[in-house]
Amino acid sequence: MIEHQTLAQFLAEWSADQEQRVAIAKTVTAVADACCAIAEIIALGPLAGRPGTNCGESAESGDGDLAGDGAGEDLGRRAGALLNRELQAAPVACVASAELDLPGGLDVRAPLCVAVSPLDGSSNVDTNVAVGTIFSILPMTCAACQPSRACFVRSGRRQLAAGYVIYGPMTALVMTLGEGTHVFTLNPDTGVFCLTGPGLKMPEDTNEFAINTSNFRRWDGHIRAYIDDCLKGIEGPHGKNYGMRWIESLVAECHRIMMRGGIFLYPGDRRPEHQTGRLRLAFECNPLALLVEQAGGAATTGHESILDIEPVDIHQRVPLVFGSLNEVRLLEHYYQEAHPYQERSQLFGNRGLFRAS
Repeated sequence: MIEHQTLAQFLAEWSADQEQRVAIAKTVTAVADACCAIAEIIALGPLAGRPGTNCGESAESGDGDLAGDGAGEDLGRRAGALLNRELQAAPVACVASAELDLPGGLDVRAPLCVAVSPLDGSSNVDTNVAVGTIFSILPMTCAACQPSRACFVRSGRRQLAAGYVIYGPMTALVMTLGEGTHVFTLNPDTGVFCLTGPGLKMPEDTNEFAINTSNFRRWDGHIRAYIDDCLKGIEGPHGKNYGMRWIESLVAECHRIMMRGGIFLYPGDRRPEHQTGRLRLAFECNPLALLVEQAGGAATTGHESILDIEPVDIHQRVPLVFGSLNEVRLLEHYYQEAHPYQERSQLFGNRGLFRAS
């Protein structure tokens, strides 16, 4: 068997006894330890005694969107508890969870804050679709401050580290410490994460997109025009044939794109609760955007870089587009047009598979 550097060895080499780096390394280790335990519970499925959906019972939102916790709500709480337990021993002042309204305090004297989505896509567990844990590590705003939302209402550029763990056929940790994106695979025999993908770089070009096309009628003209042109294939303005993917699990979508390229689109739409986007900036968009940028890709709302957004609330939601650099830049060009879908031959018109309204 090939010898791989372990996560512990990687972090020890990177931290080199520098105080802030040592703190980050300890925090990443705590997250990884919790995720090992989460992976074991998920792998047991119904044998773990968790409740799930009944056969034939739908757990999605009714629109085919990335669903909330639904059937995996209990499992999500257990994942959050495991993360919180491990982080209590790390140099962390407070933890904010996508599942809780307010951050929880740990050690106010500690230098770091952690934002987590404990089990993103948990409603997919009962259908055996890959799900994941997303985390973001930030500096504490000031020494001896009480934990508050303000610790997390900051630009994604302030992140010190970010990553996700995907629970699929194999369990993998994809992480950045601000110096490239690296992949670690969990050895189930030893319970140790080992470096299997140092310095990951995603392809700059792609012919795959991921979007929920059932919402076509609700999108603005920019997204409609881009998807319309993708589906015209080699005869269209992009000059290539595309394939479409939609897993309905954010971490699974991200992992595929990190490994082989692609573009993921979750735009805002006409529904009142979706107009400003649905994915949470602090818990999902910022950490994934940092990972993607460090791997040579890009992440945007269509109008601005995700990492440049100055948030106003800890649970702020935004549109999210990320993936292969050149394809994201192409999508951004559509947002520079005033009315890109007007007076076009509409593929999704009366004769199309999807009708625009």
